[in-house]
Amino acid sequence: MNNRMIVRNGIIAALYIAMCALIQPLAFQQIQLRIPEMFNHLVVFNKKYFYGIIVGVFLANLFFSPNGVMDLYFGVGQSAVALFITIITGKFIKNILARMVVNTIVFTFTMFLIAWELNIVAHLPFMETWAVVAAGEFIVMVIGVPVMYAIHKRIDLEKLIEK
Repeated sequence: MNNRMIVRNGIIAALYIAMCALIQPLAFQQIQLRIPEMFNHLVVFNKKYFYGIIVGVFLANLFFSPNGVMDLYFGVGQSAVALFITIITGKFIKNILARMVVNTIVFTFTMFLIAWELNIVAHLPFMETWAVVAAGEFIVMVIGVPVMYAIHKRIDLEKLIEK
C-alpha cells in the first residue's frame, strides 16, 4: 500500500465520519438515512477504497453510535460483508452502472445484520426493523448512484486511488 493510497483512504474515512457527525440523529436510529453510505459505491470503481470505507464506518460507529460496541461488530461487519460481495460480483459485471445497482441491492439486503443488532440492543422487532433500515439504505444508495457516477465522470475514481 503506497502513501497516496493511504492518504486517499484516510480522506474517505474522514469524510464518512464528518458526514455522520453532521447528520448524527438520522444515522444511528431505527430509521436510518446515513448519507455517507453512498461512499460504498466507491468499491465499484476500485476495490482499494474498501479500507477507507471500513475505517470510516468503524470510527463513526465508535464515536457516535448509541449502541456501543455492538455497532462496531454489526455495523462494520455488515459493511465488510456487503463490500466483499460487491467486489466479488464486480469481477463478473463490467458495466459500472450495473455494478452500482448490484451494490445497492447487496447493501439493502444485508441490512438484516443491522436489524439483528437493533433487535438485540433495542429490542425492536426484527422484520419491521429490517424493512425500515433496508428502506433507508436503499434510498441513500439510489441517491448515491448518480452522485458518485457524476463524480467519477469528473475525476476518474478507478485510477484516482492509484495515482
